[in-house]
Amino acid sequence: MFIHPLVVQLRFTRSEFVRCLEGLTAEDAIKRLMPMNSISWMIGHLANQEHRYWVIAAQGKDIFPALNDRVGYGQPASTPGLDEMWDIWHKVTSTADMYLDTVTPEILQTYFDWHGKPYPESAGTLLQRNLYHY
Repeated sequence: MFIHPLVVQLRFTRSEFVRCLEGLTAEDAIKRLMPMNSISWMIGHLANQEHRYWVIAAQGKDIFPALNDRVGYGQPASTPGLDEMWDIWHKVTSTADMYLDTVTPEILQTYFDWHGKPYPESAGTLLQRNLYHY
């Protein structure tokens, strides 16, 4: 099975993200070091980006309808629970992988339909954005 190199890179990036947060306590995860958001918020925020790109736009599924309102771009700072955010992150990334496993160079040149219009960036640009967001 062909897995696009950028998808391999995203999976490595995710694994490093998880590795770097090993041992993080629930108490520390909700602390805010101003002006930063809490680490638990950041986990949810990354899940939200993958949810938006690879679950909603790519697959037409919305498995966490309220996620963007909680941890999306421009939303107020919050301190969601660590276990909840990890659970969401794992469910989103495993659902995202159903799409990402199918990515080809040709697919990366396409544009998702978003509210009846083409998304302003190609799937490949979104994949790069997702990688660097981590």
